[in-house]
This record gives sequence, C-alpha cells and structure tokens, in this order.
Amino acid sequence: MSAPAAAPAQTAHALFIQLTGAEPDGLWSAPGRANLIGEHTDYNDGFVLPFAIDSRTTAAVRRRGDGRIRVASTFDGTVVDLALADLDGLFPARRDEIVEWARYPLGVAWALRAAACAAGLDATAFAGVDIAVASDVPVGAGLSSSAAIEGATASALNDVWAAGLSPVDLAQIGRRAENEAVGAPTGIMDQMASMLGKRDAAIFLDCRSLETQIVDLGFDAAGLSLLVMDTGVTHAHSTGGYGERRAACERGAQILGVAALRDVAVTDLPRARELMDDVTFRRVRHIVTENQRVLDTVQALRTDGPRAIGPLLDASHVSMRDDFEISVPELDLAVETARAAGAVGARMTGGGFGGAAIALIDNDRVEATAESVTEAFAEAGFAEPHIFTVRASDGAHRDS
Repeated sequence: MSAPAAAPAQTAHALFIQLTGAEPDGLWSAPGRANLIGEHTDYNDGFVLPFAIDSRTTAAVRRRGDGRIRVASTFDGTVVDLALADLDGLFPARRDEIVEWARYPLGVAWALRAAACAAGLDATAFAGVDIAVASDVPVGAGLSSSAAIEGATASALNDVWAAGLSPVDLAQIGRRAENEAVGAPTGIMDQMASMLGKRDAAIFLDCRSLETQIVDLGFDAAGLSLLVMDTGVTHAHSTGGYGERRAACERGAQILGVAALRDVAVTDLPRARELMDDVTFRRVRHIVTENQRVLDTVQALRTDGPRAIGPLLDASHVSMRDDFEISVPELDLAVETARAAGAVGARMTGGGFGGAAIALIDNDRVEATAESVTEAFAEAGFAEPHIFTVRASDGAHRDS
C-alpha cells in the first residue's frame, strides 16, 4: 500500500520561483474530498456527507503590476499568460481555447472578479497575478482534485485582491468556474467540502439552502480507517455519462412536477414508476433513496457510531451500480473484495465511470485488505490500483 505523494507546498514554491525568478507573496492550499455518502444528490438540491481529506493542492501566488494573469502547474508544462481583461471574452464561449487544467484557476479568477464587482469592489483592485499550482490529490480518482485547485486559487485571490468574500462565496465561485469555465455540470458539494472541512468530521450539507452541520465521524475512537482504492480508471466529468445522468434527473423531476428530486420522498416512488420509462425511473430511485441514506447515516453516526453505517455504504454502492449505472468492473471488484476482507462497509465514491472506491475498515485490517484488493485486480487482469488511507482534515487556508 502506498501513500499520496508528499509536499505540494514545496513543489508549488519551487515551480513559482522557476516561473518568475521571485518569491511568492504567499502559499494557499485546499484539500480534495472524499464523499462518505450522497452521490449525485448535490445537483438535485439534496443532501451529501463529504469530508475534506489530507491531500491538498497548493497555489503559490504573487501580485504583478501589468494587469496580466499567468498560470503554471505540475499537471503539464504549459504556461498560460493573458490579460485579466480578456477573461470575460474567454468564458464561457471560448473556453476550449484554453488547455483544460488552466480553465480551473483562470475560471476562478474570472468568476471571483465578477462576484467581487457585484459586491461593490472597485475594478481597479484586481492586480495582475502569477500563480503556480502543485497537488498531491489524485487526478481522476473521484477525490475532487478540481475543487482543490479551485479552493486554493479562490482563497489566494480573495486575499491578494482583498475581496472579502466568505468561504461559502468562494465555494460558489468554484462551482461557477467548474460549470461555466471548464464545462463540467457538477453541483456544489465538492467546493463546500474543500472550503469548510474540519478535522475528524464530515460536513452534512443541504445543497438547496447551503446550510451545513459538522458531524463527528468518530473513526479514530472506533479504531477505523477509511481506505481509498483508486482503480486508475480515469473519467472526465465534462463529457458523456455525467451529463446524461443529470439530464435524466431533470427529466424525472419535470415528470413528477417538482423543482428537484430533493422534493420526492421514498413513498413517492411507486407513483414515479407508473409515470416514466424504466431508465429514468431507476435514475430517480437512486437519487431519492440516496438522499434518505444520507439522512440515515447522519443519524447513525450521532446515535450509534461509525460501525452502524456499513449497511448504508453497501446499499449506496448497489444503487449506483444497478440504478444509476455509474460503476465499472474495477470499482465493483474493489468494493466486493474489501467487504470480503472484513470492511464495515464499502462503496464507490465520486462521479463514477472510474475513479475510486472507499472502504471503512478496522485499522488492523488495512494492510491485509489492500493486499487482497491488489491481488484481486491482478487476477482479473486489471491495472494495479493505488490504495491509501485518508483522514478528515481542515479546509482551505493560507499556509504562509
């Protein structure tokens, strides 16, 4: 079993000096997130229970005097340099002219300027900036490497530009950047978790009202670890299946005459079955039952402790596999193997079509479980998975 790559702060600092020949004004970082339960419920105005993880993205940032924004990253060798004033013409209509990774920090700069101006900040406050980004959040693993980039960039620019925006404002800016500048139709969960995370706790988020409650996980006291099993199967949220699932949810809500599937109860499902085709119904059923599983998980954590949530994690995976159809054979194998090795519960996490699964497991079974999953992948002819544990950690902040 391996651990995530270390030291994004040092890497971002070194990249910044290589880019500019100068020291940055500061370093800001934001975490990826693991979603304990509540998948695809966020853009349906529903409930989610993510937590920030101990893998982070760091942005090294320095003001510059010429009104330009320059971004570099460890994702590839491309450096993008353009006038801040040009961002309005790029997003969203001409976003494809920008290499995809750079749309995240540039999109945040675009959306943050718009939000700050709407809040009354004078346009002259927006100095040019150099930004160098490095990360140890696995890309494509369903751990929201994108929200980590957005959170680090938004936190930095909020300080450098003295915009005075709140963490929730910055989360909304990150979502707008991802939706419009990148073109990925994601909800608000990832950005809220990255901005608001707390150590050893999850964030119970109502995605309609954006109200949050901190829910103690109690993993440490219970002797439990959360194991991430990254299959290495990459996905791209801005294409294909993710958008199709979102469209099916919107179609289901329209058929039922509700604003969003958040407004549909489990007891409404028999009526839904009569009104829509089988595929749309199964998409709806996943969202409705998943919302209820989130509520049940919060209650179980508060009253019975983390060992009580295993069956809910298992049921969530079955629903994503069979009703939402966003799993892949590698994810199913990881989940099944972890459960056979004694996991309290296991499920795929993230948008699906690849990425990672998580397993809640006793500390003394972590190594054996990782070995079992690795062996099962080898026997199936799959690429070796990247397996590591994560801990609930704090959200975005300035590091130096």
